[in-house]
Amino acid sequence: MSTEASRVIKVRRLRIPLHTQQAIMGYLFITPWIVGFLLFLAYPLIQSFWLSFNNLENLVNFQLRYIGFANYVEAFLIDVNFLPMLYTTVRNAIIDVPLIIIFSLFTAIVVNQKLPGQGFFRAIFFLPVVIGSGLVIQQLFNQYQAEMGQAPLVRGIDVPTVILVVGPEFARTVLDLMNRLALVLWRTGVQILLFLAGLQGISSTLYEAARVDGASEWEKFWKITLPMISPIILLVAIYTIVDSFTDVFNPILNYIKSLAFSGQFRMGYAAALGWLYFLVVFALMGLVFWIGQKHTFYAGER
Repeated sequence: MSTEASRVIKVRRLRIPLHTQQAIMGYLFITPWIVGFLLFLAYPLIQSFWLSFNNLENLVNFQLRYIGFANYVEAFLIDVNFLPMLYTTVRNAIIDVPLIIIFSLFTAIVVNQKLPGQGFFRAIFFLPVVIGSGLVIQQLFNQYQAEMGQAPLVRGIDVPTVILVVGPEFARTVLDLMNRLALVLWRTGVQILLFLAGLQGISSTLYEAARVDGASEWEKFWKITLPMISPIILLVAIYTIVDSFTDVFNPILNYIKSLAFSGQFRMGYAAALGWLYFLVVFALMGLVFWIGQKHTFYAGER
């Protein structure tokens, strides 16, 4: 065998499969995050986990006393606030996340159409993300509640009249729905942008071929649009879950903060509640990711 032929064989043996190359590129892409996590987050997480098994005896010298699982037992058997707050938070997330995803997808499809003033409408939907941080929304919400006793979008409704006409339970349900929709509108800017990016990444030739075959707009949505943006739907779902569980109106986060820093300084118990809350959120995200992977279409793989 000639030297040139053996060299070609060695080069062919050194070729890396495509999926391995993609995996290496993915790890290189997340390397800055891994480095930042190891430098800035790993030690605080380990310290907070250890703190959850201790009781803070002296704040000045940060003296700890090991108490085992007492903080976790207290969270489930003694604390009358944690489990109801956790249930309320999970219930609100289960309701809000689908609403946000559906509204964001519908809005992105409408804004993606070639209409006059397309850029203006995109800016309008993203404007709350720019000017309305969580603290700003909370201050506006508190201000309107103090002035009107209602949420921002329902301040023009004559609540006593509605209650007299349709009854208190129905009026309360309507007002709660309008309050929820008001918050949903404020929390869809990033999701709309993600869906827009996914919609613009779909090749127009797919729609042209479907149009030639006589497919309706509804069929094109279910057979082309929805499968092609299914990875974006999964991404938006994960992002929305994280955003919902870290929202400024989240009662558990405010409760943990008050336990740790608002006079009580029960940092050990607050750390235990934080880890329990993290496990619940992580389990919910894992369930969504597991279900989403089974229904996600990746072009070129299946």
